[in-house]
Amino acid sequence: MRAYLAALVLGIAVVVAGTLFGGAEPFLRAIVSPPILVRAALVGVSAVVAVVLLGRAVAAMSGGDAPDRDMATMIRGVRFAFLAVAALAAAAGWFVGQPLLLVVALVIAGVDVVETTLLLIVARMHREDEPGR
Repeated sequence: MRAYLAALVLGIAVVVAGTLFGGAEPFLRAIVSPPILVRAALVGVSAVVAVVLLGRAVAAMSGGDAPDRDMATMIRGVRFAFLAVAALAAAAGWFVGQPLLLVVALVIAGVDVVETTLLLIVARMHREDEPGR
C-alpha cells in the first residue's frame, strides 16, 4: 500500500509542478531551447522511452480473451500507454521548441499516474473481496 501512496503523491506533485511551471515562461524557455545537440539528444531519448513504454503497454494489455488475465496488469498496461503519450509530447516539445508541450507532458503523466493508481487500489480491494481468495 505504501507504493500506491508514493505513486499518488508523485502523480499529484507532477501535476502541481506542471501547473506551476506553466506560468514560468523564462524558465520553460530555458528548458525547451538548450543547445541543438542537447535538444536532439532529448528528443531521441524521449522517443526511445516512448517506444519502450508502448512496447510494455502492448505486452501488458495483450492476452486476448484469457479468463485468467489479471486486471492489475491490464491497468498497468494503460499506464504505460499514457506515459508513452507523455514521452512523445515531451519529445515534440523539444523538437519544435514549444514549452507548452512539456507542460502537457507533465500533466498527462501526472494525471495518468494518479488515475491508474486509484484504479489499481480499487482492483486490489475488489480482488481481496472475491470469495475463494
